Amino acid sequence: MTTLIPGLPPAGVEAVLDAARAVDAARANEAGSTWEWALEHVVFPGPQPGTPIILGLDVIEHADGSDQLEFLLQVVWTELGQLAVDAAVNVACWCDSDHASHDVDALRLTVADLTLLPRAFREGAERLIGWLADPRDADYWRAKAGLPARQPC
Repeated sequence: MTTLIPGLPPAGVEAVLDAARAVDAARANEAGSTWEWALEHVVFPGPQPGTPIILGLDVIEHADGSDQLEFLLQVVWTELGQLAVDAAVNVACWCDSDHASHDVDALRLTVADLTLLPRAFREGAERLIGWLADPRDADYWRAKAGLPARQPC
């Protein structure tokens, strides 16, 4: 963690690791979802297409091979070079115009001071843990967000 987020004090490192352990405990029965990190994004890479992810977890659920529900928790760089914690629930799009996917619930906490990162990460982790306890059904999340239901294949 000290390599991924240089300058984070030891207590902050431990707080981030505690929050990650809580997420791991909440998804103890998950298969195939692991934490990923990008050492090339440790230093702000400058504005670029996409979001430079430093650390993240992506839990993906597939239904019938044609639908997808995704739960995300990430530490990223903003376009302005600040760290942020992103958490989201994402579903495959079934709109008439294909948008690929939709965030149906999302949280972004931008961190102006590195000492605030552990608190933001814990808040994102708690949100993710709550989402993981909700139904693992993309149609449930689409209905909650007022999006079109999946069309039968």
